[in-house]
Amino acid sequence: MTDLPPDLPRLRTLETWLVLALSEVREAIAAAEQRERERQRGIEARPPAPDWLLELGLNRAAPPVQVHVGGCWNSGKRVRGVTREDALRALAEGVKACSACRPDSKLGFLEG
Repeated sequence: MTDLPPDLPRLRTLETWLVLALSEVREAIAAAEQRERERQRGIEARPPAPDWLLELGLNRAAPPVQVHVGGCWNSGKRVRGVTREDALRALAEGVKACSACRPDSKLGFLEG
């Protein structure tokens, strides 16, 4: 380091400040490491994505809108995961199959 003061009192003051600053940096590092551990635990504990999605209507009384394959880019925000049987039942009851992910083809559903 350059430009340090030559006298002992100012050097001691600088040392004290550096120790405090280092302590704050170490606390910030510990907090960041804790956040990262919690984030990683959250990723590991996340349940698997559902295989089939049912896109719901605008309110609770409205019928479902579409059936999607899990992870479909075209699914809306109002979706819930369903079983294969529920997806097949919804298609049989006339719920539209998404034209992007084609769940009817993947389920082997034939109309009629």
